[in-house]
Parts: sequence; structure tokens; C-alpha cells
Amino acid sequence: MPWWGWMIFGALLLGSELLIVDAGFYLVFIGIAAAITGLVELGGVGLEPWVQWILFSIVALILMLLFRRKLYAKLRGSGIGYATGPAGEVVTLEQDLPSGDKGRLAYRGTEWTVINDSDQAFAAGQHVKIASVDGLTLRLERIEQQQQGE
Repeated sequence: MPWWGWMIFGALLLGSELLIVDAGFYLVFIGIAAAITGLVELGGVGLEPWVQWILFSIVALILMLLFRRKLYAKLRGSGIGYATGPAGEVVTLEQDLPSGDKGRLAYRGTEWTVINDSDQAFAAGQHVKIASVDGLTLRLERIEQQQQGE
């Protein structure tokens, strides 16, 4: 393939990853490998087509193994405060929630289903602790009151 063919191929792969498809950053490094192969051909090395494809494959694998995980984590990492999840955080209820019952709670910009895992009813405005997260459901428990003097 001529050098400009590799460059077009690389640009298509880069563009499709960045604008159309979220392929986990794999197409970015495959596109970069195609561009590097095109630059080698532009340099006048004159490799046979099968050698070009081997060079392209090896460069793509090396780039992905060395850089993909680090770059993907930097660019698409988790949001601040979401690394460990909401378990253990304290929330304020917006409605009464009887023991073992389900309800709704606005939390972190969305509506969650909440379940009262305590043996006591919770009143609207009461502070409760998120015991665990089960899919899109927050399981709530009573906040343990510390004894004075501890």
C-alpha cells in the first residue's frame, strides 16, 4: 500500500474512534500504527506489502500494550468521588420510609430506589447511612449514635 493509503487508513481509524465509535481507545492506537507505517513508507524504505502489514501489526500491539491502559485511565477515568461508590455516605431522606419498604431519593444528580434495611421507620428529613449499593438501589440503615465520652 502506498504511504498515503496508510495515512488515510490511520485518519479514518482515529476519526471513527474519536467521533463515532467508543471502542475503548483501541482504534486510536491502531490508527497511530497505520500513520507510523505510512511515515516509514514516506521515508522511502520501500517495504513489500506483507512486511508493511507485519510492521503495522507489531507497532499497533506495542503501542496498545505500552500506552493504552494509562492513557485511557487518564482520559476516561472515573469521576471525582465515585471511585469507591456511595456506600458509607450519609443522605437526607425526602419522604417517610417504613422498615423494609422502598422509596425514591434524589442523590448525585439522579433518582435512586432506596430500601430501608433497618428495623425502624425513617422520617422525612432524617439523616441515614447508605449501607450498600445493589445495582441501582441504595440500601439504607440507621446511623449509629456514638456514646458521649468516646
